[in-house]
Amino acid sequence: MRITADWLAAPGTQTVLGLLTEAGYQALVVGGCVRNTLMGLAVTDIDIATDALPDRVVALAEGAGLRAVPTGIAHGTVTLVVGGEGFEVTTFRADLDTDGRHATVAFSTDLTEDAARRDFTMNALYARADGVVIDPLGGLPDLQARRVRFVGDAGQRIAEDYLRILRFFRFHAQYGDPDAGLDADALAACAAGAEGMARLSAERIGAELRKLLSAHDPAPAVAAMAQAGVLAQVLPGADARALPVLVHLEDGFAPRFLRRLLVMGGDVARLRLTRVEARDLEKTRAALGAMQPAAELGYRLGRDLATDVVLARAALFETPLPAGWRGEIARGSGADFPVRARDLPGLEGPALGARLKTLEAAWIASDFRLDRRALLG
Repeated sequence: MRITADWLAAPGTQTVLGLLTEAGYQALVVGGCVRNTLMGLAVTDIDIATDALPDRVVALAEGAGLRAVPTGIAHGTVTLVVGGEGFEVTTFRADLDTDGRHATVAFSTDLTEDAARRDFTMNALYARADGVVIDPLGGLPDLQARRVRFVGDAGQRIAEDYLRILRFFRFHAQYGDPDAGLDADALAACAAGAEGMARLSAERIGAELRKLLSAHDPAPAVAAMAQAGVLAQVLPGADARALPVLVHLEDGFAPRFLRRLLVMGGDVARLRLTRVEARDLEKTRAALGAMQPAAELGYRLGRDLATDVVLARAALFETPLPAGWRGEIARGSGADFPVRARDLPGLEGPALGARLKTLEAAWIASDFRLDRRALLG
């Protein structure tokens, strides 16, 4: 099998691959760039694997006038910069020891050994500079069937890094066949290893869950997470039953991580949300049960958050979306409260704030119809 792609034929990619092969080393693109190309999906990162040791990669790059950045040299990774674009070049590796979060590695010259330490068979695919695909572990049939399967023993792969549990569900949501279900052995291993995720940092969990909930339809994967006891480990108290309803209602809207999180509920402490994300989630959660109409939501929350609330309400309460709700949100988000602080001379501090709040409430209750003169009169 051979792949053809602009990213592979690009001068930068060919320069890095040629730099290594012309010096007598193996150089292969690997992982997501090969997987996505075979699946007809966009490629965002190009990773290169080689049997050249990191110091040799640096020496070859410097000899060719290329910038070499030791981004992860202890683990074999050097980033070569060609024409302003970075290419991660990593020496073949084998895991010597793992603690469920990090691995101690030894460099290798064996491609199969390098493939065996990867997480899923669909990620253990390599390609030469001419596009010929190399499949040392038989991952192509899994990729063609859109089957997410661990390399080797699933339990062992998970014990090497418990984040692979979340990656398994995320990869199924992004690349798996929704009609075929999840790999039974992998699912059982995820359930057995779920408690090991307590060792993971909030940053890693949050980053992976963001990617999962941003998939086109994460509902089947999240339902399987709940059944396996994984969801309770990362999002205690969450309930995923409304998620498929939300995904159906979202037709025409881009996926939003916070919107999906909103309908699931749960304790988000293990996700390490940004300050803005935490603020927005608190505001939308408060608005869910307040039952303000769409126009008021648009005014108070802005178009995006108001849209999240309306969609989440319909999913959670299993009610139809309000008639004309999009136009109402747009109307509210564009409304401008006509009274300013300068219109209330003689008031200041808390008294001024309270009066403005009272007038604003009256203006909203009038469906934004009262003008400045009516409010002040």
